Amino acid sequence: MCGAHQPGAKLGDRLRRIGYYWPRMFADAIDYAKRCHECQIHGDFIHQALGNLHPTSATWPFEMWSMDIVGPISPPTSKGHRFILAVTDYFSKWAEAIPLREVKTKNVIKFIKHHVIYRFGVPRRIVHDNGTQFISFGFQRFCDKFRIQSVASTAYYPPANGLAKAFNKTIVKLLKKFVSKSRRDWDERLGECLWAYRTTVRTPTRATPFSLVYGCEAVLPLEIQIPSLRVAITTGLTDEEKHQRRLQELEALDDKRLQAQQQIELYQARISKAYNRKSSKTLAERGLFVIIMTA
Repeated sequence: MCGAHQPGAKLGDRLRRIGYYWPRMFADAIDYAKRCHECQIHGDFIHQALGNLHPTSATWPFEMWSMDIVGPISPPTSKGHRFILAVTDYFSKWAEAIPLREVKTKNVIKFIKHHVIYRFGVPRRIVHDNGTQFISFGFQRFCDKFRIQSVASTAYYPPANGLAKAFNKTIVKLLKKFVSKSRRDWDERLGECLWAYRTTVRTPTRATPFSLVYGCEAVLPLEIQIPSLRVAITTGLTDEEKHQRRLQELEALDDKRLQAQQQIELYQARISKAYNRKSSKTLAERGLFVIIMTA
């Protein structure tokens, strides 16, 4: 009737602007949009009923990772990379990511082996969306081999894998700051972005991922160019004093991680309280139109 249309009242307004009118025109337009298959599939989901938020948490580093894919990214890099495959540790917020031309099950398995298992050990659980690479027979067989729980989040519901989505948003913002005008070198700048992410205090833990993994803060390039207080102090120490200082940092690591765990719990409680104020206690009721996503 009107070609490509926007839903609801905007469709009614479009009809009015081209000269049509009948009683209940706007109500009919809204009803028509509710029954339009394309509107339901491609429209915004901001009006869906919200259930209470149930945050996912880990009690120690590297036991649980969140995994997701960013892309396809346009334009592709000069090397043909169009995707970013990333994992984030639920506890420390440490992130690993690589650029890929295509994301297949074999790429995912190789990535987990080399960037998670061979560096941090076998995780207890990996949370991901329902991407074909993650729910394939090959990936499930790989998880079974290492006794990793492969947990698929709810389809079309970003909060179910919120950690991955938050990292995706952050890494994309960082890349926009680092890439050249051609935007075709983002794969070469990904390492810099990961470095910036790992050495920045994360809100849930109030600590940097680097410090929660290694027990001390990373020495930044700026601190070499313009010596910071800690670099200046360390420079004046003997080797024995440096060793003692490092031992003290390592001994304090467990306490630092315990504090981070407490901060995570407080942060999740605040986020859940704010989110749940907007949530709907009744997710579905008789006579309510709902859309069921099957693919």
